[in-house]
Amino acid sequence: MPITSFLNGVRFDRKTTRIMGVAFERTRAALGIAERRDDVNEIVAKTIVELTKQGERNPDLLCERALQSLREQYLGTDIAPTARTVQTFGRLRAES
Repeated sequence: MPITSFLNGVRFDRKTTRIMGVAFERTRAALGIAERRDDVNEIVAKTIVELTKQGERNPDLLCERALQSLREQYLGTDIAPTARTVQTFGRLRAES
């Protein structure tokens, strides 16, 4: 799933878009949602876009910071991503 479908008119150069795509796929894989197509992906993509807007261009750091941000925002804790984490993201998104 390309991150470009979540950019909503925000433009980046080709290299930056490629880097964001790599970070997006790595983050999805870390969360175990690589095969899913739902609102959780949108949350992940928006997080990566925001971090990129702040100037980050390293895909490893984008992934790491996205995971940390998502944990803090949706779980309020610093736990490793699990299937339960993914379910929580989905549930939280549905409730908002």
